[in-house]
Amino acid sequence: MDFVENYVESGCKMTAKERGTGLNKRQERPLSIMPQSLVDREDPRPLHKQVYEALLTSIRNGKLPLRGKLPSERELVDLFDVSRITIRHAIRELVQQGVVTSQPGKGLYVAEHSGGFELQVLKSFTATAISNGRVPGHRLIEARVLRAPLEISRPLFLPPGADVVVLSRLRLLDEIPVVIQTDWLPAARVPGLLDLDWTVGNRSLYAELRQHHHIHPSRGQTTLSARLASADEAEMLGLHSPAAVLTVDQIAFDNRNRPVNLTALVHHPQRYPLTLAQSETGDIAQY
Repeated sequence: MDFVENYVESGCKMTAKERGTGLNKRQERPLSIMPQSLVDREDPRPLHKQVYEALLTSIRNGKLPLRGKLPSERELVDLFDVSRITIRHAIRELVQQGVVTSQPGKGLYVAEHSGGFELQVLKSFTATAISNGRVPGHRLIEARVLRAPLEISRPLFLPPGADVVVLSRLRLLDEIPVVIQTDWLPAARVPGLLDLDWTVGNRSLYAELRQHHHIHPSRGQTTLSARLASADEAEMLGLHSPAAVLTVDQIAFDNRNRPVNLTALVHHPQRYPLTLAQSETGDIAQY
């Protein structure tokens, strides 16, 4: 699917936030886990919430690995330049959510999580995230109508040059970028789809198709591959080049075997790993 790959590599651009904190040597080791600048006293959010979100971000993006030990309370106080009460409040929230566990006499550790996200062609990113106890979101990259090249029109059973809606988003879990997703849909089947506000952080494409267009995906096909990330992809996903990405190409059909949408996904391999459950009988138990 050359057009899909080229489209994602060359057409998806988003500027990453600049980082930098001006550290002294005493701060270098603990601060290396932090994804961005620390607390901002001009920020309306409470200080403990800023500390909580900074630690959660470092856990979600792997800078604090599973089963990894958190810095000590004293290190966190020095790192964030806040009181012990603020640090304890932030840690308490992480412990209550099961993100962090306390081992008496040893310290705080990142809790174990499930292995990955089940590969589904008919289940939306939003539904998958919620079923895994995560908060879905997205940033809009592009939403427009274009004349489809053969690589897009052919699998959608459209004549060459037919109009298609293209919707490209950076998908987020707990506000962390994990997947670049681009969907192509026959424009004639989804009038008004682009009139919706796709900058809203938790809008599900499949939910909109079902509710407003009465389109119900019922079967699909998925192709998995891997390649090196482009510079734009690496920037959006927070990868250090050269870096590998998992690519997932999918097409969904309705119950009359009409194509619903063609999807190209570029996955961060650590933040959004995929699992495939199989059995001889077809009965799958969740572990």
